[in-house]
Amino acid sequence: MKNTIKIAIIDDHLIFLKGLTMLLEQDDEFEVIYAFSNYSDLLKSLKLQKPDLLITDISMPEINGIELSKMVRQIYPTIKIMVMSSYSNMISASDVDGYLLKDTNSEILIESIKKIVLNNEKVFHKDFKTDKKYEFNKSIVSKREKEIINFICKGCTTDEISEKLFISKHTVETHRKNIFNKLQVNNIAGLVKKSISLGIIDI
Repeated sequence: MKNTIKIAIIDDHLIFLKGLTMLLEQDDEFEVIYAFSNYSDLLKSLKLQKPDLLITDISMPEINGIELSKMVRQIYPTIKIMVMSSYSNMISASDVDGYLLKDTNSEILIESIKKIVLNNEKVFHKDFKTDKKYEFNKSIVSKREKEIINFICKGCTTDEISEKLFISKHTVETHRKNIFNKLQVNNIAGLVKKSISLGIIDI
């Protein structure tokens, strides 16, 4: 019996997770050994058996896909990592081996997995964009700043955020200034786009 490509998948959208698992398991060259919606189960399982490839989303509630990729790459450098996202841009390609959109057709997906695992190639979708000026790290924004980012992206005013979080308007404005500096954005539209790509907010 020939060796199969062992795959782990993490995505908090269960319909996509189940659909991708079923699709890959139809190919006898692939074996999906893990399919999780949360990263803690994934990390526990990686200690028991390592896949050849990890497929991850970017925007997830518990941990950003970029953070997870960095973590896995540091602990298990031999595992290939491919991002599948609804968004065409990400911050850094240095910690992943591939980046495909979730609407990629099955033939391209299967071909890409084989290129990454068997040929040690990097595979990115044709409209892939990366901002090389900015490197995301786990502590770039605080828990409080993430709360404020979510309120801003929902259209809340400074007064409304102040009331919801029981902090002064001056404190909100200070956080707002720091957030815009950290994420290198100049307006709310830029904040929304950057926050989505980092997984700070989801839509």
